[in-house]
Amino acid sequence: MARLKITQTRSKIGGQQNQRDSLRSLGLKRIGDVVVKEDRPEIRGMVAKVSHLVEVEEVD
Repeated sequence: MARLKITQTRSKIGGQQNQRDSLRSLGLKRIGDVVVKEDRPEIRGMVAKVSHLVEVEEVD
């Protein structure tokens, strides 16, 4: 299964509560944090909510 490398590039300050919750659920706490997650619909949905705050790359 493919994996996604998700990097937080912008601050969550001033964001809506659901966006802050999505970042926390992804495991991102501060700018520059990187997590690798399985490419699943649930993860894609969370990334879509915060697409303006993160960068996403596909890794094998």
